[in-house]
Amino acid sequence: MEEHLRCPWGDSQDNLMQQYHDREWGKLNLDEQYLYEMLVLELFQSGLNWSVVLHKRENFRRAFKNFVPEEVAQMTDEDIAILMQDKSIIRNHQKITAAIKNAKAILVIEAKYGSFGRYLQEFIRTPLIHHPQAMTDVPTTNDVAKQLAKQLKKDGFSFVGPVVIYSYLQGIGLINDHLETCPFKYHG
Repeated sequence: MEEHLRCPWGDSQDNLMQQYHDREWGKLNLDEQYLYEMLVLELFQSGLNWSVVLHKRENFRRAFKNFVPEEVAQMTDEDIAILMQDKSIIRNHQKITAAIKNAKAILVIEAKYGSFGRYLQEFIRTPLIHHPQAMTDVPTTNDVAKQLAKQLKKDGFSFVGPVVIYSYLQGIGLINDHLETCPFKYHG
């Protein structure tokens, strides 16, 4: 009988990490607000541990107006200055500015494609399901993430390199990299 082991990073004493692994990571979710939320969280995660960002998620939700792109796009230099004083989030001026810039870019994409989800599906129509046996088999990027990152930059997005975008695609479920032994690979 094959043993079903959760992906090592999701088999954690950290309850938030485990819940994220079990309920979100690799599970397709193209809700527009969620797509923006995950983009913000991934760009703040750049260079940091995902657990740090996950534990500040509710603070980011408050800081970035419940991840409503229309509201974030209206944020001003004064709002940025206030967020730079907010110790409950990651205070990085470039990343805060990128989150606002990305909200504006999403609004342009939504006007052109009907939704950000539809835009993303121009690159991946149906989720890519990989079959890693160990976490060392999971790449940090791929050709699709590289192409999407390049296009996102052309379309006015910031902090969207191929590694960030690969992580993002995993987070929103357009790429499923759960280990083959993980009981949450296809459902959870």
